[in-house]
Amino acid sequence: MEQLYVGGCLCGAVRYEARGTASKPCYCHCNSCRRAAGAPLVPWATFARSAFRVTRGALAEYRSSPPVARGFCGACGTSLTYAHAARPEEIDVTLATLDEPARLAPEAHLWVADKLPWVTISDGLPRYAAGFDAGPLG
Repeated sequence: MEQLYVGGCLCGAVRYEARGTASKPCYCHCNSCRRAAGAPLVPWATFARSAFRVTRGALAEYRSSPPVARGFCGACGTSLTYAHAARPEEIDVTLATLDEPARLAPEAHLWVADKLPWVTISDGLPRYAAGFDAGPLG
């Protein structure tokens, strides 16, 4: 049975759905995600772009770097998506914006090299200095 994940922004102007398998659920500690969300870390999961659609409203986009477009609600500012040109077939969705965020728990910490010094990681999940491609820290 195909999984269906539904979510949206704080004000309700943007709603979305993602179908199928969520991959790479993680916490991101990078400076760009922190600033985009105004939070010390951001939980994400990756979906096939073809399985993601906005069902109400429209995503506003901000190009946070040449290859990256971040989707958000233009009315309330909620950070919703991350799309990287190197992965055009995928889109990342902020787990906290799901209607049922407990359905997808992060399984790793990324960009730990950028982690704020006052954030303590004690959950036992694998840690990566940068992205998944860098390999886990010892």
